[in-house]
Amino acid sequence: DWTDGKDPYAATAALLDPAGRYGISDNTWALHLLGLQRALPGTSYAALTEALPMLRAVKDPAELELLAAAGAAADAAFEEIRTVPFAGRRESDVAADLAALLLRSGHSRVDFTIVASGPNGAHPHHEAGDRVIAHGDMVVLDFGGLKDGYGSDTSRTVHVGEPTDEERRVHDLVRAAQEAGFRAVRPGAACQDVDRAARAVIADAGHGEHFVHRTGHGIGVTTHEPPYMVEGEERPLVPGMCFSVEPGVYLPGRFGVRIEDIVAVTGDGGRRLNNTVRDMVIVD
Repeated sequence: DWTDGKDPYAATAALLDPAGRYGISDNTWALHLLGLQRALPGTSYAALTEALPMLRAVKDPAELELLAAAGAAADAAFEEIRTVPFAGRRESDVAADLAALLLRSGHSRVDFTIVASGPNGAHPHHEAGDRVIAHGDMVVLDFGGLKDGYGSDTSRTVHVGEPTDEERRVHDLVRAAQEAGFRAVRPGAACQDVDRAARAVIADAGHGEHFVHRTGHGIGVTTHEPPYMVEGEERPLVPGMCFSVEPGVYLPGRFGVRIEDIVAVTGDGGRRLNNTVRDMVIVD
């Protein structure tokens, strides 16, 4: 320990091998890592997620149930948000409602509430802004946080009023791609196989260029962590891995659709840890 006014890095340096190599939490502040490096210039460091990827990626049964409970809480928030007014309100207003509902459902922390309406939905990483949602908009909702120390992350795309035939077709396409990604989950398959399965459905429909991000990411004590469902990731799936499957189609200047479920690898396939969607959800 150290007292106020003393150098905490000097105190820590006395406990460490000056030529050692150490694992560092992904969430360590840069301030502290830089302080250690100044005090011990001969040391080196590695992110624990990179050094011990499987230890974090594979969840035990108790962890999976905590993740399922977080997913159920996010589902409950979605069931409530679909009953609030959308048209005539800003994206940020709906995002605030969604954050409050996540907390009410049992989350201790809200990490993000993306509300991307109309043409903003064509930007996968859009954050809620001042755009006023209009009747006829497609709206991408992407939301999550921590409940009892484990993460939720869900994407649903709703429509304000009746959608057009094209909007329904794109939603159905993304839903089919999400299902294909889910069905590709099995022990021994590579992470990239999940991405390939979802991407093939969208490419076959002529929208390959409009699916512009990886299919999924791991989730656990943080909402984004390895493994990643992306081309080039050949790590095999093993029971206990838990990750998102979230394909999307993004039509520039028009609208976007993303559907995301959290999936765990079981002994013979996959298990969804939250409710899925089958049909377009219509809101007011």
